[in-house]
Amino acid sequence: MNSNLNKRLKAFSDLGKLFSENINKTEKKEFHEWNLVLNQTLAKAKEFNTWFTENNLNLSLKNWALNLTYEKLSNWVSNYDIENKESKTVAIIMAGNIPMVGFHDLLCSLLLNLKCKIKLSSDDKFLIPFVVKFLESRNKSFKEKVVFENNQLKNFDAVIATGSNNSFKYFDYYFSKYPNILRKTRHSIAVLNGYESNTDLLNLSNDIFDYFGLGCRSVSKLFLPKGYDLDLLFDAFYTKKEIINHNSYVNNFDYNKAVFLMSNEKFRENGFIILKEEKKLGSPIGCLYYEYYEEMKEVEKMISNNKDNLQCVLSNYKDIGSIPFGSSQCPTLNDYADNVDTVNFLLKI
Repeated sequence: MNSNLNKRLKAFSDLGKLFSENINKTEKKEFHEWNLVLNQTLAKAKEFNTWFTENNLNLSLKNWALNLTYEKLSNWVSNYDIENKESKTVAIIMAGNIPMVGFHDLLCSLLLNLKCKIKLSSDDKFLIPFVVKFLESRNKSFKEKVVFENNQLKNFDAVIATGSNNSFKYFDYYFSKYPNILRKTRHSIAVLNGYESNTDLLNLSNDIFDYFGLGCRSVSKLFLPKGYDLDLLFDAFYTKKEIINHNSYVNNFDYNKAVFLMSNEKFRENGFIILKEEKKLGSPIGCLYYEYYEEMKEVEKMISNNKDNLQCVLSNYKDIGSIPFGSSQCPTLNDYADNVDTVNFLLKI
């Protein structure tokens, strides 16, 4: 392996150690001073964005700590013919729906030694700059590789932009002439067969409630066999009841409940989640849509017809490209958003 690439991998694995020390409250810390700064940064992020709770910030750090080991990083990049792209610049427009959601794009870019021009989301403006400062402290070659832009992005060779369906129209207008990855709204679904264990359903509750359902990997729609007993779901979801104590979540829950009541729409709720039968894939915060099916081929057809709108499918069925219950919020290094290989894209610019 190229020695410079090896040093970059080592810097990211040190970041993984820092995150691990922080969430595990390790007493003897290798990065004691940086842990203090990280705690200050997390406190700022939590104060600025009410959705970035301590639990959700820790969940993000935990998932990255699991992935940012030297072994996992080196195994991942061994699948590519890594080139040094230091003469190229990539513009990265990051989303802010969950903590550090844009980090994977930064990781891919810096491992290829690209220069990065980053436009941060106003909802997540503390964590990524902290990460960059730490990486610079571990590897001097990262210094001045990353520039944070507040104004219009200029002078770049390619762009990765993540946002909503509305922002996608803007991205497509301004960036279509550049090599690009332009991401828009996607949803995740779960397909049940009625034979799921209690553990399966408890794991599914994590896929639904983690990050308040704000992520594209958050399950927003269930496909249930006809006649499925919804009380099985309510029983499994009970462990998440404290979510209603979050001010922003309860405001959304109450608002959506009021809208459904005024519209005379049918739904069921248990005080912290609304279950509503609905054809749409994406449910609002505090709600979970569901749809009944009679034969699996109906679901298979739906998945095929919506492949550009789906991020994850969770199920015990293996023939529909599914992942296990409880794994949607734990992506690995090669789980690329929208199933577009970011490393391969960057290698071609």
